[in-house]
Amino acid sequence: MTVPTDIHEYLAEFDDIPGTRVFTAKRARQGYHLNQFAMSLMKAENRERWKADEAAYLADWPMSDDQKQAVLDRDYNRLLDLGGNIYFLSKVFSTDGLSFVQAVSTMTGATVEDYQAMMNAGGRSPEGVRSIKDAK
Repeated sequence: MTVPTDIHEYLAEFDDIPGTRVFTAKRARQGYHLNQFAMSLMKAENRERWKADEAAYLADWPMSDDQKQAVLDRDYNRLLDLGGNIYFLSKVFSTDGLSFVQAVSTMTGATVEDYQAMMNAGGRSPEGVRSIKDAK
């Protein structure tokens, strides 16, 4: 494998990792307001406003319609695709009363127990599909 010399070509290679979204500068720019929204939930008064009317609270944030809908749907995989950072998004699921393990298990399609057992056993196996484009 040759290493790309163009930074954009190099960073695009991260999108070829199955099941992984690398939080690049491009994703950070895309998700800036989404992540700021999530961080706003660190304040009790914001959590109260959020719980009282989620749609109204989101209306105050200059996020895309897709980002807002993914938040309302609690579609964490989609939120990562739209520039969300899991550590910022943890403020959303914490506000919902979910632990990190509970929320992240929904992203894998596994039960909480199965996900926790997999992680306690060392995580996902490195064997298998290592490239999205090579799996086709």
